[in-house]
Amino acid sequence: MTTVWAQRGSRPVRPKQTEYQWVYLFGAINPQTGDSVALVLPEADTEAMNLHLAAISKRIGPRRHVVLVLDNAGWHTCGRLVIPDNITLLPLPSRTPEENPIERLWLWIKDHYFSNRTYCDYETLLEEVCRMWNHLDSQRIRSVCRSRWIEHAN
Repeated sequence: MTTVWAQRGSRPVRPKQTEYQWVYLFGAINPQTGDSVALVLPEADTEAMNLHLAAISKRIGPRRHVVLVLDNAGWHTCGRLVIPDNITLLPLPSRTPEENPIERLWLWIKDHYFSNRTYCDYETLLEEVCRMWNHLDSQRIRSVCRSRWIEHAN
């Protein structure tokens, strides 16, 4: 939850977006190095996830292999998912988002970039999401996404 400064005893007014157009950020991070790959897409579905997996695969290259931790969203588990040879999916048990390091990043992003703001149109929102991701540095990703279970596994 985001807090705002206000005079004691007052009830602060915050902006609220009442109409919605969605921008979906598909992101993958390495919590140890801060390396990241992301796509900003208009839909969250299997086709979008396939694009994301292809982008991750291209980024890591054919000589490396990654284990991608993810939740059980429908587009993560669909039979039409095309999983590249250099990626292994590791779905977490249901209702355990705290075990996925990128979930902490999503909360941090919402708190620091998107809370208490409104956007006049889709293009502005799209630009802000892209600008935000492009300004995230590896040190911030490492500090926000640090995970004991990953550090212990290594």
